[in-house]
Amino acid sequence: MLRTVLPGVWTVPACLACAIALLSVRGTWLPGTVRRGLFWSSVTVQALAVAETLPLVLLTLFGPAGWAAHAWSGAPSDARDAVTVSAPWMSGTESAPLVLVAVAAVLALTFRSGARRPFALSGALLLAWSAALPLPAIAQLPYAAALVAHGAITVAVLAAAAYTSATVDHPPAAGRRAPLLPTTALCLALLGSLHLVALSLASEAATLAVLATLTAVFASAAALHKETNLRAVTTATALVYATALACATGVSLGWQPQHIALLVLVVPAVAAVLAPRFGDRATTVSTEVTGAVAGLLAIDLATAELPVLALVLALCGVIAAGTAVREDRRRVGHAAAVLFVLAAWVRLAAWEVGAPEAYTLPVTVPALLLGYVRRSRDAEASSWTAYGPGLSVTLLPSLLAVWGDANWLRPLLLGSAALAVTLVGVRHRLRAPLVLGGATLILVALHELAPYIAQAMGAVPRWAPPALAGLLLLTLGATYEQRLRDARRVRDALGRMR
Repeated sequence: MLRTVLPGVWTVPACLACAIALLSVRGTWLPGTVRRGLFWSSVTVQALAVAETLPLVLLTLFGPAGWAAHAWSGAPSDARDAVTVSAPWMSGTESAPLVLVAVAAVLALTFRSGARRPFALSGALLLAWSAALPLPAIAQLPYAAALVAHGAITVAVLAAAAYTSATVDHPPAAGRRAPLLPTTALCLALLGSLHLVALSLASEAATLAVLATLTAVFASAAALHKETNLRAVTTATALVYATALACATGVSLGWQPQHIALLVLVVPAVAAVLAPRFGDRATTVSTEVTGAVAGLLAIDLATAELPVLALVLALCGVIAAGTAVREDRRRVGHAAAVLFVLAAWVRLAAWEVGAPEAYTLPVTVPALLLGYVRRSRDAEASSWTAYGPGLSVTLLPSLLAVWGDANWLRPLLLGSAALAVTLVGVRHRLRAPLVLGGATLILVALHELAPYIAQAMGAVPRWAPPALAGLLLLTLGATYEQRLRDARRVRDALGRMR
């Protein structure tokens, strides 16, 4: 009947009004089964009415994502063109916001108390936000006015999240779970901000203005409100939008990606400064993680040019070293050391340096110094722990280079260094320098003597090597007990070393 007398755009609202009217029978004299049947009939019609609005809401929400493929191509004429980038507008859906607002009011007024109250308020907030989302497109507001309207919606929902997080009671049964209503409002604020960014991609000026505004809004929310979950999320979001603003600013200025990386590094630097100032662990961790991700993005952008990449790695190392100064972040010092080493290696690669010692010695010297400091503080510390890594970093790559090097300088220098390390191990009774230095010295000597041994083996008769091997086995067998005692003494001597 309604469809025959009303325009198509008002059919669903009229059916919804009839469904809402059925709720008035809950307190009447009708039997309970009849009241329950009418109640569920009303709920079904309301659910169908909300489902009827979903295509418009989804088009408005996800339609602007199409601007990612046409970024900064020019501002559209109005809000409707801004959301219909890759899909046509749905005519006859202009009454959708009225339907959503009506159902939101029913939810808020029906469940005024009880355990279902938080779920009803969260649903009402979601429906109200969904009703406000397509309003600029329905009214065909100018593009700039639509951006302002969506920005106001995002700020309002974020303010609702802050207000409800401060006023909603935390029941003991909830444990550590966040209240539902503030969480819903915060999620809607994040989703609305992403929608706003997607809308702004049509225009260069709009993108920069929106990213700057969102950075300031979320940073202000983090600074004004002390609730842990809200501040952790808003701080991380502000840093994310600050990173996006840095990238967009660099692109707007016509910079190359490796130069934009230097601008992005401002974000991890700010994060490292702000992180220890928060009083709660959640906000500190979220700030540090977001700053670390921004640092990785800067490193990725700088890979196009090796000198700039070396500079970016060094600056990241400085930020990590500054973080490691804090008592609870000492382990970040390892990351700082790795970043400094990588920066040095990238710089050497940019200079086209091919000698492995140029890469390994800057690592070996600090590692040996740290090992010496540890041994001076703890005389019982193993030499493998203190000196093993530092010695291995240089001796092993240089040894591999020696076996492929026909010149005499590297074997001479490596053999001299290995001899010095071996003598130091013997003098101070340190197992790691003795074993590593001695093994390196033997292998270098074999490499240098190999041509002469091969030449000598070619000059002697063929029966001489088997005869010498048999004589050696005979000698070892005759003095087996003595050799076994010698091996045990060597083992015991090494076991007494540190």
